[in-house]
Amino acid sequence: MSAPRRLTLQPLTRAAFAPFGEVIEADERQTQFVINGGTSQRFHDLARLEPGAGGRLIVSIFRAQARTLPFAVTMLERHPKASQAFMPLSGHPYLVVVAAPGALDPAAIQAFLARGDQGVNFAPGTWHHPLLALAGVSDFLVLDRDDPLDNCDEQTLPTACELVLENAC
Repeated sequence: MSAPRRLTLQPLTRAAFAPFGEVIEADERQTQFVINGGTSQRFHDLARLEPGAGGRLIVSIFRAQARTLPFAVTMLERHPKASQAFMPLSGHPYLVVVAAPGALDPAAIQAFLARGDQGVNFAPGTWHHPLLALAGVSDFLVLDRDDPLDNCDEQTLPTACELVLENAC
């Protein structure tokens, strides 16, 4: 049996995450408008939500239990028909573990440390681990396709990957 591969945590940035989807955050470099009589700033078009053919986007809240590190990543899932967006509501950092769409390549799995003010939008077909909250119970606003049937593939990894905080950025 092989030893687990250690995943190096990297900061969640738009450039690093681009192969997997978009980072959702209020970044001054994004297109923005002053709205509501000058009392609000709109950070515009931060993610491309894709419901897929015949799909309907819904808004949900997922409540994630905190995970303890080190943590063994033993599976990933993907949603081939639609994007799936997560925005933290509790302000806590969390981990994002992903691999590119297509055939799952365990050697290409990447791990990101997300700040509590950053969300992610997984492009259709992007492999990802379910929510990995770090600090207590954390709520996430989730936008995804209403029909989960035939839109969630899970794959067990042949060898676990280990997430450890010592590699944190």
